Amino acid sequence: MVMRGDSINTQFKKGVLEMIVLLCVSKKDMYGYELIEEVSKVVDVNDGTIYPLLKRLTNEKYAETYLEESTEGPPRKYYKITVLGQARLEELKESWSTFADSVGKFIKESSKK
Repeated sequence: MVMRGDSINTQFKKGVLEMIVLLCVSKKDMYGYELIEEVSKVVDVNDGTIYPLLKRLTNEKYAETYLEESTEGPPRKYYKITVLGQARLEELKESWSTFADSVGKFIKESSKK
């Protein structure tokens, strides 16, 4: 049985995951596993969630990839934010900020009653 709160939490994750991934690669280019570790510090994710998102971000030209040799095995595919991705990130941050402010204000006003 899935609890309603879990369902809501899943929807929150889906909504902010794109922004978190773009924030990560805007700081530095990262490979998939490295991104999973970084994003996991904020939300619980796995490779089945991150890799399809990375593919979509690449297809939509928000990120691009390149291969780099690794001392620990095969070459790694790194993800790098594009100019279009940077614009998308700013749009997502603005939307998130507006949403969070509205919800915070509503919660604060509701608790006064």
